[in-house]
Amino acid sequence: RELTQDQLDTCRTTLCEAATELFVEQGPEGVTLRALADRVGVSRSTPYRYFRNKDEILAAVQASAFESFAQVAEAAYKSTSDPIERLHAISEMYINFALEHPDTYRIMFDFLQRGDYPELRRQGARAREVLIKTTEEAVESGHLKGDPKMLAHVLWSALHGVISLHLVGQLHWGPSVNDLAKFTVQTVLRGLAT
Repeated sequence: RELTQDQLDTCRTTLCEAATELFVEQGPEGVTLRALADRVGVSRSTPYRYFRNKDEILAAVQASAFESFAQVAEAAYKSTSDPIERLHAISEMYINFALEHPDTYRIMFDFLQRGDYPELRRQGARAREVLIKTTEEAVESGHLKGDPKMLAHVLWSALHGVISLHLVGQLHWGPSVNDLAKFTVQTVLRGLAT
């Protein structure tokens, strides 16, 4: 029988949630359509009604993770109008998101999904755009100097490095991950200030 759009969306969401669980438990290699069917309790052919293959389900899971991140980043952006305060708010959001949702964070960054997946591309760009737009505003207002995209990339790389080290258990000496991340942001912004 024909399913309504709401029913299709619900089924896709259920499959994505199960794929996320499999990813967290076993990594991307553990996400197969057969394992997905077993996890959800449907026939082995059912996932193929919603996804062509494993890569497509992984792209959907990754797109969903970036969408969650983008929503929180956009809220941080709206929390203040000052560009430097915005950069601090976005950086703090980034740290908190990674620490509160480490599995989602890993899904976003632990593997590269190859191929053309428009929703994944759109959500990834949406997540990056908040930081790029804020660095553009900081440059335009005279708070920072340089190419906004490069500045955004430097700030993201610094934060990502701290968070990634923490998530693999390599920050076992010195300051807490929160203190180190905040100090990293302050140091980077000071170095980029005019």
